[in-house]
Amino acid sequence: MIEAKDSSSTRPYLIRALYEWCTDNGYTPFLAVLVNESVRVPMEFVKDGEIVLNISFDATSALSLGNEFIEFKGRFGGVARDIVVPVERVLAIYARENGQGMAFPMLAASSAAQESPVITPVKSVTPIAPVVAVAAPTDDGGAPSPKPSGGARPALTRIK
Repeated sequence: MIEAKDSSSTRPYLIRALYEWCTDNGYTPFLAVLVNESVRVPMEFVKDGEIVLNISFDATSALSLGNEFIEFKGRFGGVARDIVVPVERVLAIYARENGQGMAFPMLAASSAAQESPVITPVKSVTPIAPVVAVAAPTDDGGAPSPKPSGGARPALTRIK
């Protein structure tokens, strides 16, 4: 029997692909992140161990969607912050406007090195726990912009 060659995780490639899809279609890419000690985000915006980050071109500078980490500079409440998110801590990437995107399974720490996740494509994703509604960096130095009026906010729905 031929032994399969170890390959890298598909997660960072899918994150980059969905980021590109969002920007190409004029959508705002949001990341839902499960926060732990390896995630560097403003902790005052973390709710129930999760945070949602706006990673659009307008909300970030020096965005790097690497294979191991997602890094960028963003403004939170008018304060510039360096953000570092290990790729394996990303719960989902989706478009703010319509909720379309992809959710990822969280793996146990011991299996993270051998990650080959089963990725669930979804039309929309529901976070496991509530997340910060808009803890997104702003480019004007002010507080995050209010939710747009006119209808319900798109919801994420997990489909198995």
